[in-house]
Amino acid sequence: MKAISKILLAAACLAAQTQVHAAWPDKPIKLVVPYSAGGAADALARAVATELGLRLKQQVIIDNKPGAGGTIGAQSVATAPADGYTFLYDATSFAVNPSLYPKLPFNYGKDFVPVSMVARIPTLLVVPASSPFKTVADLVEYAKKNPAKLSYASAGNGGAAHLSGELFKQGYKISLVHIPYRGGAPALTDVAGGQVDMMFSAVTASGPMVKAGRLRVLATAFDKRLGSMPTVPTVAEAGLKGFSAYEWNAIFAPAGTPADVVKRMDAEMRDVLASPAMRERFATLGALPAAGGAKELGDFVSAESAKWATVIKTAQIKVD
Repeated sequence: MKAISKILLAAACLAAQTQVHAAWPDKPIKLVVPYSAGGAADALARAVATELGLRLKQQVIIDNKPGAGGTIGAQSVATAPADGYTFLYDATSFAVNPSLYPKLPFNYGKDFVPVSMVARIPTLLVVPASSPFKTVADLVEYAKKNPAKLSYASAGNGGAAHLSGELFKQGYKISLVHIPYRGGAPALTDVAGGQVDMMFSAVTASGPMVKAGRLRVLATAFDKRLGSMPTVPTVAEAGLKGFSAYEWNAIFAPAGTPADVVKRMDAEMRDVLASPAMRERFATLGALPAAGGAKELGDFVSAESAKWATVIKTAQIKVD
């Protein structure tokens, strides 16, 4: 009798749990963005939140928690209840931070589950419009003949621009001087002014300065040519096979979030990203919708984490 009672109790609990999940969501959902309001990730997250909210028939609230390279916001989600009402909208740093911050009080690999890819943001290799370098080959040839004479700018140590520069430097086996700034805007301004020789910058930031004639694009660090710049080669096409260093955005949930909730979010996000209106909105922000659900995102993050861990270890990068 006791065994039968336990079975009936377990069945009742499972039925109740299924009923609760079937009603999801029955209150607003929080989407934590671990970066400041107004940035590229924030703008994309807000566009996604609006459309996702319409499909889920619940408000999706953006909660900006910037600081420490995105780790403050990530930690808040890692320790949040895994009830399907708190998600993390993160970027490339999700795969980078485990190597930059080895002593974090949470674990990116264990405390989150992947939900959905969201966006890919192409990166450009730019030089001043007045630069003598017209191609990647020109720049690399000079760098090999003149070690440590060329400099590249970034928005700060350990950021996407810094790591892209290191990947380029390691791939070509050349010596470049890293000049970190406190933000991408002043870095690009100094590149345009000729104070720094080059920079890897997301097209969302550098694109307007390219159009204005202040910067020249030598290549895109994306995995294919851009429709808006069909004559600009990729870094891989320019000679560095396999090079890829674009920025990306994705959604994660606290580990333990009900599988049916993750599956529903995955499905809804696929529809959101397939929407013509969303594709148009992404295009205005310089981003491309990224195909891939939970499994694809998990595999992608694993590959990205391994790639950047090698770059960081080789360059002995440390954050301030």
